Amino acid sequence: MVAKPLKVAVLISGRGSNLQALIDHFGPVITSSPVRIVTVISNRPGVQGIERAKKAGIPTAVIDHKGFPDRIAFDASLDRAIREAGAELVVLAGFMRLLTEGFVAAWRNRLINIHPALLPSFRGTDTHRRALKRGVKMHGATVHFVRHETDTGPIIAQAAVPVLANDTPDTLGLRVLQAEHKLYPLALRLIAEGRVTLEDERAVVDGRADPTILFSPAL
Repeated sequence: MVAKPLKVAVLISGRGSNLQALIDHFGPVITSSPVRIVTVISNRPGVQGIERAKKAGIPTAVIDHKGFPDRIAFDASLDRAIREAGAELVVLAGFMRLLTEGFVAAWRNRLINIHPALLPSFRGTDTHRRALKRGVKMHGATVHFVRHETDTGPIIAQAAVPVLANDTPDTLGLRVLQAEHKLYPLALRLIAEGRVTLEDERAVVDGRADPTILFSPAL
């Protein structure tokens, strides 16, 4: 018997490049996909990500945070829309809003995010400039379960990229973004296939890891 696909809500605030990577990977026309995106919600009107979703035939909604008196009221409306869509997992893909503790608790272990750095290093914003300033030789992206404290939570998957001597925040950011577009579908597939379990706030992935060692600079 074929398992039912995991129903996912994707939250965005902008152009939706990671959303597009998920659409390209999972459908909606791919019948064997373990993931079904049931709604795409933006907190900002007129963004490119909504157009991407509409082009793919995915239901969309715009819930403008500016129309609410506070974060609690906005999150309540957001929660209602997600539940009405039948979503089982919430995916943050460039969603530029801090979620309230109540929302995060309600979706605990069913809410994931992608961050443009190798957590726990470089939490917060402006990660590429900060990485260059520190002189790190590897940078990257992290998919993790969301907790109320920003950019924390069990790490599901990571992708590393080399930092080059002539990098700028823009060139390094582009390299990381290209890695994100491969990493997010991978992490979501692992969850949908039931290969991620939580043990004492640590995400354990079922399956053998590639034993390859990464070097930067290369040997």
